[in-house]
Amino acid sequence: MTENAARDQIAKLGKSMFDRGLTFGSSGNISVRLDDGWLMTPTGVTMGEIDPARISKLDHEGNHIGGDKPTKETFLHLAMYDERPQSGAIVHLHSTHSVAVSCLTDIDHANVLPPITAYYVMRIGTLPLIPYFPPGDVDLARAVREMASNHHAVLLANHGPVVAGSSLQDAVSATEELEETAKLFLMLQGAKTRFLDETQVAELRDRFPS
Repeated sequence: MTENAARDQIAKLGKSMFDRGLTFGSSGNISVRLDDGWLMTPTGVTMGEIDPARISKLDHEGNHIGGDKPTKETFLHLAMYDERPQSGAIVHLHSTHSVAVSCLTDIDHANVLPPITAYYVMRIGTLPLIPYFPPGDVDLARAVREMASNHHAVLLANHGPVVAGSSLQDAVSATEELEETAKLFLMLQGAKTRFLDETQVAELRDRFPS
């Protein structure tokens, strides 16, 4: 994909997520890996109105070399890319149901959501919870880095998900699946629920390795 095509796709998919209520105001950010660096959505810009020409460009060292000032959460993206050379894009949202789950006290920090559906297992698999850090805290990047080599998706406590994919479409689809599963998880609270068992999960992971 050319840089211009990547810029257009960021704007198109960002608007799609905004229009469907997956992100609000100026929250959330997107990045795409290029041969000569990265594209990042600018800081303070709503995903519903991204101008492709003003998307930030960073070089291989993370220096801002073009476009508007990048998201203040650039360090999150770069930390994950450092540990996931196979990833081509990252989506970070403050999506309502995922954030709600990240605020619960009685969840498994090693794997926040249970295997409710096959598609969640296929697209997310295991979702660790990253402890809470204030926005912009460099320790947050360090915590994400520790998990990123083994997990392409993490949930930031009281904050939201960070999801990497081989492509931007792949990262967006996985983020959408995570948000829908978080919604189901909240809806099922207090109800007798049948989750996929260990054998079913193992079969899915064998048939659809991430």
